[in-house]
Amino acid sequence: MLFNSPLFIFCFLPATLLLFHLGARHSPRRALAVLFACSLFFYGWWRPPYLVLLGFSIVVNFLLGKSLARRDRSTGRWLLIFGVVLNLGLLGYYKYAEFLATNFTRFAGWGIELDPILLPLAISFFTFQQIAYLVDTYQGKTEESDFLRYGIFVSFFPQLIAGPIVHHGEMLPQFARADAFRVNPNRIALGITTFVIGLFKKVVVADTLAAYATPVFAAADAGSPISVLDAWCGALAYTFQLYFDFSGYSDMAIGLGLLFGIQLPLNFFSPYRSTNIIEFWRRWHMTLSRFLRDYLYIPLGGNRHGRARRYLNLLITMLLGGLWHGAGWSFVLWGLLHGLYLVANHAWHSLRRRVGKADSLGLPGSLVGGTVTFGAVVFAWVLFRAETLGGAILVLQGMAGLSPEVRSLHFQGPLELAWIIVAAITCFSLPNTSQLMGLLDGGHGLADQFTEENRGLRWEPNLSHAALAAALTLAALFGLNRVSEFLYFNF
Repeated sequence: MLFNSPLFIFCFLPATLLLFHLGARHSPRRALAVLFACSLFFYGWWRPPYLVLLGFSIVVNFLLGKSLARRDRSTGRWLLIFGVVLNLGLLGYYKYAEFLATNFTRFAGWGIELDPILLPLAISFFTFQQIAYLVDTYQGKTEESDFLRYGIFVSFFPQLIAGPIVHHGEMLPQFARADAFRVNPNRIALGITTFVIGLFKKVVVADTLAAYATPVFAAADAGSPISVLDAWCGALAYTFQLYFDFSGYSDMAIGLGLLFGIQLPLNFFSPYRSTNIIEFWRRWHMTLSRFLRDYLYIPLGGNRHGRARRYLNLLITMLLGGLWHGAGWSFVLWGLLHGLYLVANHAWHSLRRRVGKADSLGLPGSLVGGTVTFGAVVFAWVLFRAETLGGAILVLQGMAGLSPEVRSLHFQGPLELAWIIVAAITCFSLPNTSQLMGLLDGGHGLADQFTEENRGLRWEPNLSHAALAAALTLAALFGLNRVSEFLYFNF
């Protein structure tokens, strides 16, 4: 069941909201039980047998967490290791077994055949979320003795499928507030508007851009040379498609959370405005970046053991981050490339500090830095999008003007360029959803002056903003006849 489907919008969501608030009239715990049951139903709708896998994961990790909370650090260490290995083992089997078997057969010459394994929806997200919970419990940062609360923490449907990856301590305390179970018209209006903005991004913008990007990459994967015009239009169309697809999902998840009294953490904050790749990863998939930093990069040693070790840790972290996105060499190379970007960026900053130039570069430097960063990101997205390495190489050759003389076969004219230009203006110039809706909490360190300068655009529960939301809703609803999955559902 997809957020952008009529079944979800007109049936599941209204029914769940109604049952949640009816349960809240009896007791908060009944409302939580309703929400847990509806979240499991939401997950099981996709493929009921995998509901057993989700249930097993929730029960086992809850019991492990309870055991860790009762043990001291010395005796709990092996239990934590067991829990992490178990979670990664399940993820590894379902997500990487076929990839490993195929490559082992190719390079070792031994035939290993596996029946096709269908990737369970959201396994990457609920696995990382529960690993973080086990580590935090082991370190004494959190504890949960109530199975119902823990089950909602893992299965809460607005963030179950594609994030954000939330910490137990930032989500569950919100359900302890009495006002989470009260009907709050302003909060509901805020949630619905945020959801509608995300729906518009996905249905109207991202899916339209997909129609321009897909033919280019399909042709390249089939072995066709790509012209310069096709290559750049295809790469930029995908770059903005992914932006609006993922930011649209993030908006919808936050909006849905607000409907149930929960403010989910920001997961997306205008990443294409970044002036360097370090900043990009502070703005793109923010909760995944936080997880990789706190539970991989820092345990590896972070920057505590010298410059060379720091750079190695960055490369390892991004390699594994790339592999998390998918079982394929293109994702490994994408992660490695971003690791090299981060190493180069940190080395540049170190050099500037040594020569006494650590202060801001000013407007010209910011423009150059932003242009270089965006170009590097677009280059890497080609690897991320192409189904084959050969296809990625053909697109990159086309972008560099190195393809044989071919005429443009996929460029669809001025309308395609118009969509790309409008998408670029939106990404680089307009306030993002969290700024417009006043959802910044200051905790992410990215609340710049952009919000203050555009305070007049801030959303308010008034007639004019309601009319605008209604117009966006109508535009999005007309596009629901072409329901498509969110790109991050595949990861």
